[in-house]
Amino acid sequence: MAGENPSQPDKINLRRPEIMEAVAAQVRSHYRSELVERIRARGGVLSAPGITIKLARQFGFCYGVERAIDLAYAARRVFPDRKLYILGEIIHNPEVNDQLRALGIKFLAGTEKDAELEHLQQGDVVIIPAFGIDVATRRKLEDKGCQFVDTTCGDVMSVWKRVRQYAKEGVTSIIHGKAWHEETKATSSQATSNGRGHYLVVYNLEETDYVCNYIVNGGDKAEFLRKFSGAHSPGFDPDVHLEVIGVANQTTMLRGETEEVQRRLRDAMARKYGEANLSKHFRFFDTICGATQERQDALEELLREALDLLIVIGGYNSSNTSHLAQMGEAKLPTYFIKNAGKIVSDKLICHYNQLLQREVQTENWLPIGRVTIGITAGASCPNNLVEDVIRRLLELKGVSVEELFRP
Repeated sequence: MAGENPSQPDKINLRRPEIMEAVAAQVRSHYRSELVERIRARGGVLSAPGITIKLARQFGFCYGVERAIDLAYAARRVFPDRKLYILGEIIHNPEVNDQLRALGIKFLAGTEKDAELEHLQQGDVVIIPAFGIDVATRRKLEDKGCQFVDTTCGDVMSVWKRVRQYAKEGVTSIIHGKAWHEETKATSSQATSNGRGHYLVVYNLEETDYVCNYIVNGGDKAEFLRKFSGAHSPGFDPDVHLEVIGVANQTTMLRGETEEVQRRLRDAMARKYGEANLSKHFRFFDTICGATQERQDALEELLREALDLLIVIGGYNSSNTSHLAQMGEAKLPTYFIKNAGKIVSDKLICHYNQLLQREVQTENWLPIGRVTIGITAGASCPNNLVEDVIRRLLELKGVSVEELFRP
């Protein structure tokens, strides 16, 4: 507890009314969009000569993201003269992270990190991002006497609680997620935090089927460990640690896929141990983030409407945004862009190809004549970026936003 360890600074309340009032004004100036609010007030549809734009019912910042950003901005105000650091990106959106850099907050991880953990000193302020951090890193920073500003999402912490409970009961956590993602790294570290737990991360249904086959039929242990290299706990033995399993997930995965992972693993355990003994060998807990699900449901609704194409806006390394793009790609031409600057012209767009994991260019992407375009955005994408895309689309069709909303 704070105060018991002399190297640990006392907790400080960042949410003082005078601080949060100033933060709210600053955040609105950076991320709010009056245009988006007007379109939402019209039922999410904007019709103009040559173009109709339809917004998903839910998109953009969720509560957890808003809270994380608010706390980061508040930290700068509460600690104006202290060194401020953040462990990686606060959320997966480059524009938001650029704003934090402009506030003088240095990044400790990621491709553009500004500082190293080793350089931190007692009293330095460290912002924990919405994804959380792994147990070992947190303990290292605690030993240094750093001041934490913890913005970890509550939905993520609920998964941690479940995974810790699995470990306590001797249950191996099978985590549906991306082993390289910050959230899954943090979650998997919770499984081993007591020194006894184990975990295995499965990315997709193909990997799930491999695990299911091993559970039922056994297999080559060395091959199994090679296949899941970097995605399992130290000392993991599939012949031992797949006897009692509990499913959890990265909160931003597709709900339908997570449910199928759970179903297939349950069936494998029932085949191996019998339905009557299933409760002794299998656990499951729904840990999909509510905001993630709302955005997926809203896009599903939008995709049932007549659209010529879909634009998905957000950071390319954003898990929840990538799944929205995946949903769109299964139905119609879909362009995953991080900002309006990627819309070069009506003849050329730069967008992220998830299969190739890089930006590609598509020519003649915007149909000639009247067009209906759907738009959604990930939970880490601010409304001002959505507005920029809307304005760019209207511009390509020769439409003035100001004329559309002229009294």
